[in-house]
Amino acid sequence: METVLAVDLGGTHTRVAVIGPQAVIADLVDAPTRRDDTHPEELFALIGKMCGQHAVGRAVIGLPGRVNYRDGRLENAPNLPPTWLADLTVERLRRLTGVPTTLANDAAMAAAGEAYFGAGREFRDVVFMTVSTGVGAGVILDGRLVTGYRSLVEIGHVVIDRAAARDGRPATVEQLGAGPALARAAAAAGVPERDAALVLRAESGDPQLADAWRQVTEAIGLGAVALAHMFCPEVIVIGGGFGEASHGLRAAAEAAVATRGPRGLPRPIAVVPASLGHDAGLRGAAAWQRAAGWHQAAGWQQAGA
Repeated sequence: METVLAVDLGGTHTRVAVIGPQAVIADLVDAPTRRDDTHPEELFALIGKMCGQHAVGRAVIGLPGRVNYRDGRLENAPNLPPTWLADLTVERLRRLTGVPTTLANDAAMAAAGEAYFGAGREFRDVVFMTVSTGVGAGVILDGRLVTGYRSLVEIGHVVIDRAAARDGRPATVEQLGAGPALARAAAAAGVPERDAALVLRAESGDPQLADAWRQVTEAIGLGAVALAHMFCPEVIVIGGGFGEASHGLRAAAEAAVATRGPRGLPRPIAVVPASLGHDAGLRGAAAWQRAAGWHQAAGWQQAGA
């Protein structure tokens, strides 16, 4: 297995790593994502520094949005500055890395990591659902990534509240179930806790957060049910910063799939926690050629190959 430069660009954090044999992380830099910058110069500096320190054979750049695999560019990313889109292209990044470079949707890259090395490694059909600043998903069926020439399975943007959508209020799985939804409710209620402390308070049954917590868990449960019906996987892996911080969120998804998911299966769809944590996407870069190689063989995203 060749050494791979892996990038996991998130809305809040940027992680750049070198992945060695057996998908071991040989070096890692974690820095805040500087969304106030007009261009991703800090990201480019981190990539350039890592490439200067290590001999890598390939680069996989995970991005939080809709990736056009055919053209090698990021088309839409709600949690990044719009001015960054022109910079995040496979050609631009190939010139920076000096090696064959591929763009990847971050949820799809994490799905590859969990499917090949993590909680889904005993299964062939794996859905990975990430719940964090946003909600996304990646699907591996029979060991292969489900995609077209664009990244797919944007479960976070599926409308689950038609009345709210008509009124212009939050209505999608992401708007109602991601971390910011709970944070907004906490701020409105005057609750000072944030992040893991806020999740713990919500899960403990705090009456100030009861309605918000019910909304969040219902939204993620409905998202998991939709994925179960669309792909009928063997397992749904729940990950992401919010998803991994909350046992209750995963339990809600498991209960929703059990009661509303596909009927008559010889084995029920398992719903399990991710096992690789923040490293799922980075380690997924090591499996990307195997998981997504079929569309690359068709000539997509072969910059520098």
